[in-house]
Amino acid sequence: MEKKTKILNDPVYGFVSIPYGILFDLVEHPFFQRLRNIKQVSLTHYVYPGALHTRFHHALGALHLMQQAVTSLRAKGVDIAPEEAEAVMIAILLHDIGHGPFSHTLEHTLIGVTHEDLSLLFMERLNDEFRGKLSLAIEVFIGRYPKHYLHQLVSGQLDMDRLDYLNRDSYFTGVAEGVIGYDRIIKMLNVVDDRLVVEQKGIYSVERFLTSRRIMYWQVYLHKTVVAAEQMLRLTLRRARELAERGQPPWAPPALEYFLNHAVGAADFRARRNELLDCFAALDDTDVSAAVKTWQRHPDPLLSYLSYGLVNRRLFRLEFSNDPFDPDYVETIRRTIRESDAFPAHAAGHLVIQGQETNSAYTLTKEEIMVATKQQGVVPMSSISDFGIAPRSYTKFFLCYPKEVGGGS
Repeated sequence: MEKKTKILNDPVYGFVSIPYGILFDLVEHPFFQRLRNIKQVSLTHYVYPGALHTRFHHALGALHLMQQAVTSLRAKGVDIAPEEAEAVMIAILLHDIGHGPFSHTLEHTLIGVTHEDLSLLFMERLNDEFRGKLSLAIEVFIGRYPKHYLHQLVSGQLDMDRLDYLNRDSYFTGVAEGVIGYDRIIKMLNVVDDRLVVEQKGIYSVERFLTSRRIMYWQVYLHKTVVAAEQMLRLTLRRARELAERGQPPWAPPALEYFLNHAVGAADFRARRNELLDCFAALDDTDVSAAVKTWQRHPDPLLSYLSYGLVNRRLFRLEFSNDPFDPDYVETIRRTIRESDAFPAHAAGHLVIQGQETNSAYTLTKEEIMVATKQQGVVPMSSISDFGIAPRSYTKFFLCYPKEVGGGS
């Protein structure tokens, strides 16, 4: 008897299955296999050494949760045809296929295209290769398919992407606050008037999910040291590109070399889709890591200074503030850098980085989580009186600079 599924052992969920057919063929495709070399949480392993899991792990985990969601909804009488189930599973499997090296960190540094746009381009390219078998999945992915709840399972405030990455990132970082009752949330999902809803008895599991998401952002994703390392990596790649623009391109692996020497945007990808996707698909964390390791000995003092710091974890200090930093304080740091022999000449303009980070555990700008109540019918979660998470964004300003300057916290 022919086997219907491929069984894998996942550290988070135990045994998970991939159905043979189009889903298994997509997992086997080089575009998807590339995700083995893209870290899920970028440079977070500088703080949490176990956080070395990849987008490959995450995509398979999200597929597993989608299988559970489809099974649960069908058991409640929701009509999901076999071709629709396959489409929503393809959509979640490929939702992150457009991520570049170190996931979000270099998204707007190397390439001026979002990973969502690149994921769609990859899906369209794969649809050509698989002779239209991804057409329905693409409609679900972009939200054009009439059954809107299928899109919400892929991209919404309670989608399978978020349920997996919180659980998975918590597991590999060891941050227990991120653990969520994903299985109970999935079992509490239902569909009313073509919209995904949560049954009222599942509301506390959803509150725990939202609380965990907020904590994981400040404790893991936006941890001071993680943000500092990511800013240093962005600065390193920007410096390499500056040198390339001056006609002094530093050595880099071919896949990285192309994007250092060519400014590529969304219009370029649309005009030369297959050519640029092939270049992009050849690029992963290993290319950037090899380049940075080599650049430690580059004759450009700034590039070598930054690269040495990244390789040897000599990371910048990062300060968070609820308000913008005093310009005089920032200028004092820049002046210290200019007057010190410990830094490359003319580096003050590069080595002091200002920005802001925002954490929205629950937002009203995206479709609200809807709750199916017995008394009031379907209502937005924000309207329930005992809802414990304020639907708002939290913004912190940051100032990042070399620790040798002194000061800070």
